[in-house]
Amino acid sequence: MNFLVGSYEAKTKLPELLRGVQSGKHYTITLRGEAVADLVPAQGHKRSGAATAAENMRALMRSRQPVAGVDLKALIDEGRA
Repeated sequence: MNFLVGSYEAKTKLPELLRGVQSGKHYTITLRGEAVADLVPAQGHKRSGAATAAENMRALMRSRQPVAGVDLKALIDEGRA
């Protein structure tokens, strides 16, 4: 079931809404009567995408040979001047 919640109410009752989300409820947050955001259980949507991206990056880094003669630490420190 989806509940409509105004932006002011969402701001003032966020902890209560989050408890509702934990129990499986879905909320649509409105601004002046127009839907602007959905508050739904995470179910790992973004986490699984981020975890996949991180693993892909690690695999790419393992598959490449280091560039000879490049001091990565020195390059990083140079950027912090």
